[in-house]
Amino acid sequence: MDLRYPIDQYKPQPYSEELRLQWLNDIHFLPQDLERVIENLDEVQLNTPYRPDGWTVKQVVHHLCDSHMNAYIRFKLAVLEDNPVIKPYNENDWAHTSDVDRVPVNVCTTLLHALHIKWYSFLKNLSPDQLQRTLHHPEHKKDLTVWFLLGMYAWHGKHHVAHIQNLIDRNKWK
Repeated sequence: MDLRYPIDQYKPQPYSEELRLQWLNDIHFLPQDLERVIENLDEVQLNTPYRPDGWTVKQVVHHLCDSHMNAYIRFKLAVLEDNPVIKPYNENDWAHTSDVDRVPVNVCTTLLHALHIKWYSFLKNLSPDQLQRTLHHPEHKKDLTVWFLLGMYAWHGKHHVAHIQNLIDRNKWK
């Protein structure tokens, strides 16, 4: 198994109502899934990289929080503005800021619970036309649809929860 992609890489999918509902549920339940997978980890385990040269569990949790806060804003911009240009950021730099070392992971899971309630509420009411709205990603030099982003972020949460679960399983921590 490739430790970088425990559930494979994201593959865009054509629209279907079944997939929309699945992805909405993935967004809705990510905070609970994350909380469940980290609930019994101690400080040493939280500071263990999920793979060689990878982020620690703590960094992954903070990354999910940072990434999904940015994503929520990007979704709103895409729906409410005409193909807005988003601001890219260096995820690795963000994973090494002082708050990652100092702020407990439960602060991130608490924030994710609140954020995902808002995000899910916003997403579940989008029309098919709104799902086809776009934003421009200057780093990738591409316009991305809200539909593409919905699938990508549904995958993103599951991807990082799988990183942590695989680490736990490999080390027989639970």
